[in-house]
Amino acid sequence: MPVITPIHSTPSAKQRNTYRAPTHRDQDSMSIVIKTPEEMEKMRVAGRLAADVLEMIEEHVKTGVTTEQLNQICHDYIVNEQQAIPAPLNYHGFPKSICTSVNHVICHGIPADKKLKDGDIINIDITVIKDGYHGDSSKMFMVGKPSIMAERLCRVTLECLEIGIKMVKPGRHLGDIGEAIQKHAEAHNYSVVREYCGHGIGAEFHEEPQVLHYGKAGTGDVLEAGMCFTIEPMINVGKRHSKMLGDGWTVITKDRSLSAQYEHTLLVTEDGCEILTLRKDDTLPRFIKG
Repeated sequence: MPVITPIHSTPSAKQRNTYRAPTHRDQDSMSIVIKTPEEMEKMRVAGRLAADVLEMIEEHVKTGVTTEQLNQICHDYIVNEQQAIPAPLNYHGFPKSICTSVNHVICHGIPADKKLKDGDIINIDITVIKDGYHGDSSKMFMVGKPSIMAERLCRVTLECLEIGIKMVKPGRHLGDIGEAIQKHAEAHNYSVVREYCGHGIGAEFHEEPQVLHYGKAGTGDVLEAGMCFTIEPMINVGKRHSKMLGDGWTVITKDRSLSAQYEHTLLVTEDGCEILTLRKDDTLPRFIKG
């Protein structure tokens, strides 16, 4: 579940419904949590559960199903089968257990009674809490037969995530990840959403650092073994600009163009990273050497 790169003015009550990370951080008051071996194990468990939910829900994503039905299926599975907690539910007032973002919705879509139709693309974003630790992951699903444009967008967005993951290694900078993602997206004439970003994760849903999906290599925090964070690029067919709807959560492309997103939770290792939310349909290995 992405965090928001904020505006400089004081947010309205509606805007405060959604988590906002600071743009200009006070380095003395904000710190990156390096996970202990015990915490790493808990993160692995939570990550596996988040991945399991996305694998479970795939067969239910089809024409005629509502996003509210998908929400209920995921909620019941997390609570009853996994004996875990759906992190989005009541988080800063979010009313559902998952996020469902369809077509031109960038992120934070609220499950509702609208039925999915043939050709839709939908991002389902899952965050599970188990034993006090969070696992966060999302992927795109295609309903029926997608358009060539939609299929291509989803493919390139997944490639952006994988390219970003391959950049993760101690000694590298967060800006290295952002630049690599941005270059790949723009090489395909797509744009990268800038108002929302990945984030540190652990005992808290959203921790430091902010993980931007654009930027300049050699800038930003230096990666260290034991850091946990998400990479979750949001890529648009049209322009990068976004707009928040009146519910205070749902974010859409300003020009109503299609948007796609994929996300994994990562642990920085001594020589690369571990994908904590790896699914069976992923082509990357669990352990990657940078």
